[in-house]
Amino acid sequence: MRELYWLQNDLRLQDNPGLMAHTAASELLLVYIWQEPRPWCNLRGLGKQRQRVTLEHLQDLREQLGLLGQDLLVLRGQPETLLPELVRQWRIDRVGTSRCAGVYEEQQLERLRQRLSIPLQVHSGNTLFRRQQLPFALEDLPLQFTPFRRAVESLAIDHPLEAPGHLPPPPAGLTFAPLPAAPIAPHTALPLRGGSRAGQRRLQQFTFGEQALAHYKETRNCLDPLTGSSTLSPWLAGGALSPREVAHTVYRFEAELGANASTHWLVFELLWREFFHWRALQDRHRLFRFEGLGTGRNNRFCTFDPRAFARWCQGDTDFPLVNALQRQLLATGWMSNRGRQISASCLIHELGLDWRYGAAFFEKHLIDYDVGSNYGNWQYIAGVGCDPRGGRRFNQAKQAAEHDPEGLFTTKWGGQRPKQPLYVTDAADWPLMPDTPEADRGPD
Repeated sequence: MRELYWLQNDLRLQDNPGLMAHTAASELLLVYIWQEPRPWCNLRGLGKQRQRVTLEHLQDLREQLGLLGQDLLVLRGQPETLLPELVRQWRIDRVGTSRCAGVYEEQQLERLRQRLSIPLQVHSGNTLFRRQQLPFALEDLPLQFTPFRRAVESLAIDHPLEAPGHLPPPPAGLTFAPLPAAPIAPHTALPLRGGSRAGQRRLQQFTFGEQALAHYKETRNCLDPLTGSSTLSPWLAGGALSPREVAHTVYRFEAELGANASTHWLVFELLWREFFHWRALQDRHRLFRFEGLGTGRNNRFCTFDPRAFARWCQGDTDFPLVNALQRQLLATGWMSNRGRQISASCLIHELGLDWRYGAAFFEKHLIDYDVGSNYGNWQYIAGVGCDPRGGRRFNQAKQAAEHDPEGLFTTKWGGQRPKQPLYVTDAADWPLMPDTPEADRGPD
């Protein structure tokens, strides 16, 4: 059997059930297809840091494959066009891949299946639980996190699979071109590298090395990446680490060094990630609609003010902490979970803009972009998703006082910007301004 495995968000050898299902082939063609995201909300392309980390995931995987006599064919284009041609050219008998959350990803799989003349096997995605383990059908998935957590937290998480000791060779005569150079270097404020080996080193450093896991609940809201956050999300998002690896490392830490609220909290955060993954599969197009799931009690019309959006994107608003957070994101490709909530609340509730523009900006730049977590969390803040309170509006002054009381973070990232008028006029002297009046800007 000559087989093809299409890697997506599973860029690792260890704990990769889809890859392991193809180890009995006589020849194995491993493929990754670089796809540019479709233009969306006035944005196109990927941020340079997100490009860099993805390239590093791929390069690390290629180096590990080389030790097993394998390689990775990296192509640009559309899978439903490229993969059938590879199947024809190399006389492939079977194709496999892993499932990714998202309605467009599901539609792409269906188009690919229709264009292939051979079977397409879709394996479990980059999740804690297999779909068969869930104690409910996908259409009965709880709308909110708490009942989901209560239903699944007692389930056993499968042990991670060992990396394969051998792999079938690639088809003879296949040429593997080198990867392009990264467009940018890591920022000194977050000097992490992509790739599963770097991810495993960070996991060990955070747990058994620094034992920072023991204090994670108290430090996780720190705005600087390596101060208290695990910063495991870039590897989880790209599939260079599996969530099962992280969960079982936590369990081993608890068995050897003791469990507490902080060790529990990291698994709690993995369950949030899991919840948004399954919701993305269930919610389909609703994940990208302004009204979201139709649950919002505070839905309101809003206009698109390009000036206000540009100021938010570049970190040039009247909110210094938000400015610092946005500038951190542009420079490093990362922002803390708390920072994302603060910044999202500002765009939605202070600037009065469509939440999807902010979500699209995060999609472009975040090195840990994950479709379910990103759009699910934005819906949560906007009050059109899974939040039972109908949205979260953060008091910007209070958040700055709590999370940057001395202004060190704001100063570090140049958050203090010159004041600008609330609105400007267009060529016909009509005011261009957000729909949220200045008088409405206050704590909720």
